[in-house]
Amino acid sequence: MTDVEDRLEGAIRALLAARADGASICPSEAARRVGEDDWRQLMGPARLAAARLAAAGEVDVTQGGVVVDAAQARGPIRIRRRVSAPGP
Repeated sequence: MTDVEDRLEGAIRALLAARADGASICPSEAARRVGEDDWRQLMGPARLAAARLAAAGEVDVTQGGVVVDAAQARGPIRIRRRVSAPGP
């Protein structure tokens, strides 16, 4: 993993940790945190970082509040912490 990919994943984790349970972020928030003035060029990598975290079970990627496959999603997405199923 490259430094930028690692920083984007870290930014997603940090942004979500600072939000209330159930709150979501836009990938642009992570891109802005990592890229500052050049954040727009990090939008694709930020979406890919979200897809990796979703595949690892850390986050859900949503559109219109519905969980979607981040790799297949077209258009705006949101990222939220994965909700754990209640224990027995």
